[in-house]
Amino acid sequence: MAGRLQDKVIIVTGAAPRAEGVGNGMAMAVLAAREGAKVVLVNRSAERAEALRESIVAEGGEAMVFVGDVTKDEDTKAMVAAAEDAYGRLDGLVNNVGYGAPGSVEEIDEAAWDDIIEVNLKTAMLSTRAAIPAMKRAGGGSVVNISSIAGALGLMAETGSVAYSAAKAGLHGFTLSVAADFVLDRIRANCIIIGSVHTPLVERLGPAARERRAKMVPMETEGTAWDIGHGAVYLLSDESRWITGLMLPIDGGLIALRIWPR
Repeated sequence: MAGRLQDKVIIVTGAAPRAEGVGNGMAMAVLAAREGAKVVLVNRSAERAEALRESIVAEGGEAMVFVGDVTKDEDTKAMVAAAEDAYGRLDGLVNNVGYGAPGSVEEIDEAAWDDIIEVNLKTAMLSTRAAIPAMKRAGGGSVVNISSIAGALGLMAETGSVAYSAAKAGLHGFTLSVAADFVLDRIRANCIIIGSVHTPLVERLGPAARERRAKMVPMETEGTAWDIGHGAVYLLSDESRWITGLMLPIDGGLIALRIWPR
């Protein structure tokens, strides 16, 4: 352990992957623990979270499981209380819960719209609202929101993703607002914008889709969940103490770079 997060208490929501393999939440939790953090693994599934906890402990790290649904206000409050009860403080929160569903604005079902906005955006609001008082008690903290290129680019796809794109774009504004509102409390808020990263959820798309996703990246390769984890460790650590309100693309250059016509 290098100790970049030594003795910090970090909550990671949606920590355990939904299928075999390494998801973004898992990579962030594992790397945080390797850097000395005490990690609170928040999941609706106790079994998956417990398996992740055991793997962290087997490496010499420290973690606990909190089973809850962060779409519910009472669960987010209980999540933060559990972290403080177990470890005495809260230093970081990673808002990693989210999922997408297809549909253009012409096609999206209203119930599906509400569900996607709730899971991707409302969860971040509830979790952050619960975490802020604990971070104030700790003398400061770091909120890391997990977004997607879908919220930063207009992606021309066969199906469209209007609800997911709107939710992730909203997460960018939410990040900036939290950063502004609590900057004098030494609470920072930043956002990671994820590009074509290979995770268990992407695996099910099949090899042809993975190849297409890689080809649209300027580096012409896929990212991994570990790339996201390293970015999160930096934003959670004191190395980024003077950084707040940042939208950090981890995307192989997809947002920043374009092919110059010849």
